[in-house]
Amino acid sequence: MEIILAKRAGFCFGVKRATQMAFEAADKGGKTYTLGPIIHSPQMVQRLEEMGVRVRQDLSGMESGTIIIRSHGVASEELEEAVRRQLDIVDATCPFVKKAQEHVKSLSQAGYDVVVVGDNDHPEVQGIVSYAKGKVFVIGSGEEAANLPKMGKIGIVAQTTQSFENLKNVVLECLMKAGEIRVFNTICDATAVRQEEAKDLAKRVDCMIVIGGYNSANTKRLAEVCKELQPKTHHIETANEVDPDWFAEVGKVGVTAGASTPKWLIDEVMERIGLINQ
Repeated sequence: MEIILAKRAGFCFGVKRATQMAFEAADKGGKTYTLGPIIHSPQMVQRLEEMGVRVRQDLSGMESGTIIIRSHGVASEELEEAVRRQLDIVDATCPFVKKAQEHVKSLSQAGYDVVVVGDNDHPEVQGIVSYAKGKVFVIGSGEEAANLPKMGKIGIVAQTTQSFENLKNVVLECLMKAGEIRVFNTICDATAVRQEEAKDLAKRVDCMIVIGGYNSANTKRLAEVCKELQPKTHHIETANEVDPDWFAEVGKVGVTAGASTPKWLIDEVMERIGLINQ
């Protein structure tokens, strides 16, 4: 059985930057926390906890120490509160997410009603939305956009892990909702490239393994696009979940991983599949 690992499996630029900043903060010692999980990888969060970096859900009661802003960013009010408390802030927000936050703020200030294309329950989107001072709508699809009210001016940004196709569908609907629209394509290039690579790999193999946190939006999306092309697609978090029965009569297996998946988890899965193959 041939095992093919996607070239761009694992950490993206933003996640690699955030984890490096977290490890550097941990090395300095002292009371160190992340505001929410640093990335959507329970295994990485656990490793940081072992180094003394704890997860906080809010800043209540925190009077000193270091607070690390997760890669997905936080709400503007939370960042302002950290400044008011005079905490040592390590802002590990992905630069692409930061750009989306800035665009929402500037659009809102310019009098645009803002549409954020993304998942309303995702922490990245919740943070982005907080930078709007006027009307803001979170839209998950073109179908949802069709229900938007008529507006004078619409400004559009996207969650960084959205597909370009979904953004395009929302934009087309918004063209019929306002006399003026302004669009910022804030989708991370790495996300689009990773998805296209996964699609190409899924077409060429008999089974597809997608590694990453079950709470990771980009990993779930990778699994979805792969499953559309290869029904034998399995989304797992760790090597312990690999089932030997998946590889019965399989000649080629493809492996990819979400942007929050550490290399050591990918290596463990590759090793586990390799042992099954012996």
